[in-house]
Amino acid sequence: MTTSTALYDIPGPLARRRHRLYGVLATIVILAVVAWVLYLLFDTGQFTAAKWTPFAYEGIQEMLLRGLGNTLKAFAYAAVLSLALGGVLACGRLSVHRPLRWAATIVVEFFRAMPVLVMIFFVFVALKVQPLPALVTGLTLYNGSVLAEVFRTGVNSVERGQREAAYSLGMHKTQVMTYVLVPQALRAMLPTIISQLVVALKDTSLGFLITYEEFLHAGKLIAGNLDYDLPFIPVVMIISPVYIGMCMLLSWFANWVAKRQRHSPKTEAVEVAPPEPGTLMPGAGPHP
Repeated sequence: MTTSTALYDIPGPLARRRHRLYGVLATIVILAVVAWVLYLLFDTGQFTAAKWTPFAYEGIQEMLLRGLGNTLKAFAYAAVLSLALGGVLACGRLSVHRPLRWAATIVVEFFRAMPVLVMIFFVFVALKVQPLPALVTGLTLYNGSVLAEVFRTGVNSVERGQREAAYSLGMHKTQVMTYVLVPQALRAMLPTIISQLVVALKDTSLGFLITYEEFLHAGKLIAGNLDYDLPFIPVVMIISPVYIGMCMLLSWFANWVAKRQRHSPKTEAVEVAPPEPGTLMPGAGPHP
C-alpha cells in the first residue's frame, strides 16, 4: 500500500519511470548546450596559445593577485561597515521613540531605493573621494540599509510570547534583545545576511568604473590588450570561477556558523521555570 501525505504523494512505478525519463532528457539537453558552447569557443580560437600565454607571465599574475587583494579589501571594509550600519539602523527602526524610528525609516528607505552605482559615482565625483573610500561608502550605505530590514524582520519574527516571558522575568529591553530575541532570530537571519554579503562581494566589481584597481579592473586591462590578441573569453574563464569560489566560500561559512548556532546552548530552546514572587533576574531592574 502506498503511503501519502496531504501535501505529497509518493510516486509509483510509472511516475518514477517518467521522472527518470525527464532526468535523462534534461541531461542530454544540458550536455548538448555545453558541447555547442565548446564548439563555438574552439571555432573562434579562444583556446589558442596566443590568448592563454599571457597568464604565464609573472607580471600578469601579479596584476591579477593584486586586483584580487583589492577586491577582498574593499569587500572586508564594506561587509563590516554594512553589518554595523545595519545594526544601528535596525535598532532605530525598532525604537519606541517615534522621532528616532521615523528618522531611521527615512534613511533606510532612501538608500535602499537609491542605485548603488549612483551612490558610488556621487561620492567619487561630487565629494571628490578616493576610489576605495567611494566604493566602500556606496556599498555600505546600500547593503547596510538592506541588512537593517533583515535584522528588523528577524527580530520581529520571534514569537511574541518569548518577549513577554522575558519581560515577566524582570529583564529590561536591552537584555531582552541581547539574550532572547537576537540569538533566536540569528538562525533565521543568517542565510539572508550571507546572501546580501554575496551581493556586496559581487558589487565590488563596480569599482572598475571609478578606476579602482580591483579584480575585474585587472581583467579588463588584460582583455583589452592588443598585444595578447584580446583574450576576453580566457579572462572571463579565469575570473568567473574565482568569484564563484569566493561566493561558495561565504555560503560554506554560513553553513558552518549555522551548525555551531544549532549546537550552542545560547540558541537552544530551553524551558525557563517561572520565578518565585518578588525575584528578579540578576542585574535586572524592575520592569516598568
